[in-house]
Amino acid sequence: MADDAEKTEEPTPKKIEDAREEGNVPKSQDASGVITLFVAILAVLMLFPYMADHMIHLFRYYFSLIGMPIDKLFAVDIAIVTIKEFLLMVLPLALAVAISGVIAALAQFGFLFTTKAIMPDFKKIDPIKGTKNLFSLKKLIESVKITLKSFTTLGVGFLVFFYFIEELPTVALFGLHDQLMWLKDKMIMIAFVMLFIIFIFAIIDIIIVRKQYFDGLKMSKQEIKDEMKNMDGDPLIKSKIRQIQMEASKKRMMAEVPNADVVITNPTHYAVAIKYDEEKSHAPLVIAKGVDNIAQQIKKIARENNVHILQNPPLARSLYKEVDVDKPIPEALFSAVAEVLAYVYKMNKK
Repeated sequence: MADDAEKTEEPTPKKIEDAREEGNVPKSQDASGVITLFVAILAVLMLFPYMADHMIHLFRYYFSLIGMPIDKLFAVDIAIVTIKEFLLMVLPLALAVAISGVIAALAQFGFLFTTKAIMPDFKKIDPIKGTKNLFSLKKLIESVKITLKSFTTLGVGFLVFFYFIEELPTVALFGLHDQLMWLKDKMIMIAFVMLFIIFIFAIIDIIIVRKQYFDGLKMSKQEIKDEMKNMDGDPLIKSKIRQIQMEASKKRMMAEVPNADVVITNPTHYAVAIKYDEEKSHAPLVIAKGVDNIAQQIKKIARENNVHILQNPPLARSLYKEVDVDKPIPEALFSAVAEVLAYVYKMNKK
């Protein structure tokens, strides 16, 4: 029992699919950050001329205000122009970043729509449990990871930025456009350096997250047995269903016996009902068959409906073993069955 209780088995596809439906998927925040930052950098590169035009326009607007008296209404006008220009610069970049967030999620766990993850769970607001989670070992490790990643990334970025500060006295002599181009180049360099650092952490984080995810979904041997039992159905229920299906099949079969041309027996254990309709089938069909009690029932129904019953033990056994119900007889038995049908037709004056 102890071995069964240990979760040592890999999760089954159904267990993983059930977890997805609950909104439980392996998601690395670092991987999302890398993709988002990469898209943001590309967006800045593509949108920089557009953003630079709006920034220059805003500076020119500010320069045009030098020496002008500013009252309350004029201050409101300045605020409106400033907000408008900043929105025009920021919104395309924000849209690109938002799309990158969706792409990052799709890249990690595919399309998933579920409302279970946002359903209210009052267990999550339990203050005692919340306090335990706040000071748990897992939270401590997460805090250390975030601190290490943040200090490493920002530290490397600051070192690169500090190196660029030495160029500021020279850059101050440039025109506004050249200053913006210098700022663009340096921002790109810093961003790519930081992106590379985050990328390294993201690879490590993806490996850790996926390992923790699948370790958390591991199952015990008993859980796998229970899952298979639930998927396949309870053996007692399956047996009952098979029994019902067999009873229904038997009723349909017995209902066809009155339509038979002949019932061939051996004479006690086997009974096979044959029907031949040349317009519907190229060969006679076995429409009912059975042994022992079922054979007796077939013969009883045949007698009640004036269906001929002929004894031919070898043929009865061959038809029972080789031909399923509602299937034509094989060519090997054509001759023997033809003789029986010819005799029956002669008796019926067909």
